[in-house]
This record gives sequence, structure tokens and C-alpha cells, in this order.
Amino acid sequence: MNKLMTKGLAGLALLPSLAMAAPAVADKADNAFMMICTALVLFMTIPGIALFYGGLIRAKNVLSLLTQVSVTFAMVCVIWVLYGYSLAFSEGNDFFGGLNWLMLKNISLTDLSGTFYQYIHVVFQASFACITVGLIVGSIAERIRFSAVLIFVAIWLTLAYLPIAHMVWAGGFLAQDGALDFAGGTVVHINAAVAGLVGAYLVGKRAGFGKEAFKPHNLPMVFTGTAILYVGWFGFNAGSAAAANEIAALAFLNTVVATAGAVLSWTFGEWALRGKPSLLGASSGFIAGLVAITPACGYVGPGGALMIGLIGGLGGLWGVTVLKKWLRVDDPCDVFGVHGVCGIIGCILTGVFASSSLGGVGYAEGVTMGHQIWVQLLSVVLTIAWTGVVAFIGFKVADMLVGLRVPEEQEREGLDVNSHGENAYNQ
Repeated sequence: MNKLMTKGLAGLALLPSLAMAAPAVADKADNAFMMICTALVLFMTIPGIALFYGGLIRAKNVLSLLTQVSVTFAMVCVIWVLYGYSLAFSEGNDFFGGLNWLMLKNISLTDLSGTFYQYIHVVFQASFACITVGLIVGSIAERIRFSAVLIFVAIWLTLAYLPIAHMVWAGGFLAQDGALDFAGGTVVHINAAVAGLVGAYLVGKRAGFGKEAFKPHNLPMVFTGTAILYVGWFGFNAGSAAAANEIAALAFLNTVVATAGAVLSWTFGEWALRGKPSLLGASSGFIAGLVAITPACGYVGPGGALMIGLIGGLGGLWGVTVLKKWLRVDDPCDVFGVHGVCGIIGCILTGVFASSSLGGVGYAEGVTMGHQIWVQLLSVVLTIAWTGVVAFIGFKVADMLVGLRVPEEQEREGLDVNSHGENAYNQ
């Protein structure tokens, strides 16, 4: 095989016949497919996450959120080229890649990743790193210093995202253990959600939290961001097949089915609990379903995808209504309640519905459902522990260097004016 096992092929390591079937020549259709998928994932962050989160917070802080998402996006891209791609995807040990691809050296114009050019793989994987960092921002919005965000991102990306990506997608510890994560349940969603949760605790609650009503300032903006994320997610999931093949088709279909199930289960669950269905609830259901199916989309059948979506929708609703109160945390965009809870649900249920008896593609030879569920649990626990420790260190370093929070007077006036000298809505 090619010297680089792509994410999609690594995810299919349990299916040797599919993994070994990839020809070692460039395929124009696969190259076009992967470039389109990469563009879709980039679209998920700018403007998808930016608009979705921007609408959820208060009007006086919306520009600060958009700025944080935009600048961290650029920062991740630069780090990715400098050393991120190398540490994540080049040959190394069980936890980190090596230094062979620093500044993308030793990668030639014609080098392949499966059947498409490796340069496309570089950008495709960069887009995943970008959106993962973008997700974290939602947990710490409306009270954190802009400089603290940048310091944290540099530390966390290096010491949390890169090793976990290597462990899962580049032949590291969890891949060797047989963990299944097709498109980012552990690497993206649980990883980001736990980091955001740690940050929300360390930054502290917003001034007036629990005493004042903090409502989304622009629900049409939330819906627009949701719609962009939904469309972009097909690049996220189908693109993780690393080819325009039958697994991409399966992932595409499963993404539609699971998301539809989650929207319905969240909507009807909210209707039963609160007496009325809401647009915010339906939008949240979309995200819950997309998150839950992400680790499973290339391994389960449509029936399994529907079950994962239905369970994920209810799980996300529970996460933002019950678990959030238990945790006593101020997470403005419910990053942990949706991405954390639904990411965990999706990862564990992947071990269940990947079974061929339930319509999935089946396990590796000799692997039972019980063993696969155990491996999935291990991958979840390791991700939570690893990223939790690194996030704690990253935020503490930022706190020591510049301080995490803006002064309360500036927070109450709004970060848009005080941190960036702008107003989103000039009267």
C-alpha cells in the first residue's frame, strides 16, 4: 500500500479486503471527490460554526465569537503546515507521529494518499482540526480574553488534537487496539467537548449567570449556521471514506437517516417536556444526529443509523436540559451537552450496530460485539482523560501569561466593543 494510510482506509482496517483493494495510482474521480469534501468541511467552520454559535450568544458579543472562530481557524492552518500534519499522520510511535513532514517537506507533488494526492489529504485533515478548535470556542464565549484563546489553542492543538488523531487515524495506540471512529467521534467531538467543559469551569460563569436571562440573540442566524453545517457534514462523513466508493455512499445515506431521526426525537421530546416544539430544538436535533452518526457512518447499516439518530436526539436533549444542571457549568453553546454526550453515544453504539447481524459491515475476524464495545469505551475514556488534562494545562498557562477573563465591567459592556472596537448592530 501507499506509505500513508489515509483516515478512511485506517478506519477500514477491520475490513482488509476493502483496504487492500485501493490501487496505488491517482484516480481523477477520487481526487475531485476529496477536494469537494474538503471544501465542504472548511465551509462548516467558516461560516457554519461561526453563524451557529454567533446566533446563540448575546448581540454584544457576537463579533467576538466570529473573530475567535476566524482567527483560530487561520492559526490552526498555519500550525498544521508547520508541524501538525507531520505529528498527526507521519510514521512515529503509538501516540505521536514523527518529524518527517515538517513544513510538508518530503511530500512531493505526485505523492498519493490512497488514490488521491497527498496534498489534498493534508488540507482535508486540516479542515477537521479547524472545526474541532472552532467547537471549543462556544463553551468559553462571552467572557474570555482573545489572547488567552490563541495561547490555549496553540497548546491544546499540539498536545491533545495531534496525538489523538494519530492514535485513532494514523496507526497509533487506539487504531492498533481496533477502535472504530469513521469520521471523528473521539478525535473531533468528544475531544472538543471535554476541552470546552474544562475551559468553562476554569474561566467561570458569565457575570449575571443564573440571575439574568441569557437568550440567543438571533435564531435565524442559528438556523442558517445549522443548514450550512448539515450540508458540510456530508464532506465530513462521506469524505472520510477517502474515495468515491460504496462506503462513501453508505456514510452519505446514514448521515441523512440518523440526522432525520435525531431531529424528530429531539423535537417530540422537547414538545413533551415543554409543551411546545421550537426551532432551536430542531436545530439542536440536527447537530445531535450529525454528531452521533459521525463515528459510525461507514460501519453501520441504515437501520442502525436510524437507531443511533433517535437515541442521539434524546441524549442531546438530556445533555442540555438535565446534565448541564447537574454539572453546574456555564456552557453558552451547549458544546458538551450536544457534542460530548452525542459523541459518546455514537462511539459506543458503533460497537453495537457495526455487527453484521444488525445490518452493519461486521467486525474484524474473531472480534465479538462485547469486545468491540469494550474497545469503544476505552477509546472514549482515553480521549476524555487525555484532552481533559491537556486542556487544564493549556488554560492554566494562558491564565498565567495573560489572564483568562476580561474585567467584569468590560464583560458587561460586551466583548465586541472592548476587545475588538466594533459593534455588530449599529443603531
